[in-house]
Amino acid sequence: MNTSLWIALVCIALGTYFIRVLPYLWMKQKLAKSQNNGAISNMPTWLTVLGPTMIAAMFGTSLVPAHPDTLSWVATAVGTLTTFLVWTRTRSMGWPILIGVMVFGVITLWF
Repeated sequence: MNTSLWIALVCIALGTYFIRVLPYLWMKQKLAKSQNNGAISNMPTWLTVLGPTMIAAMFGTSLVPAHPDTLSWVATAVGTLTTFLVWTRTRSMGWPILIGVMVFGVITLWF
């Protein structure tokens, strides 16, 4: 891999880390400060919806194929449907993702 790809991967990793750790550190500091003052502080609503919102954003962007042709859209649709069907059967996170990615890869490579 060339240097620009490594720089992009490091930036993505750092960005993902800081998006998750900064609200946690901010809330930890706020709770400690309110505890010292004898007050009870509630978790702000925006912080409770931040995680699911980020997951939904990543899910939405991952559904758009890199090369938007008919085969990629079909592979994405079948992979997503397969992931959902395996999840309804197993109620786990590992197997549905593994099988969904495998189905996507098989359709993309063999057709």
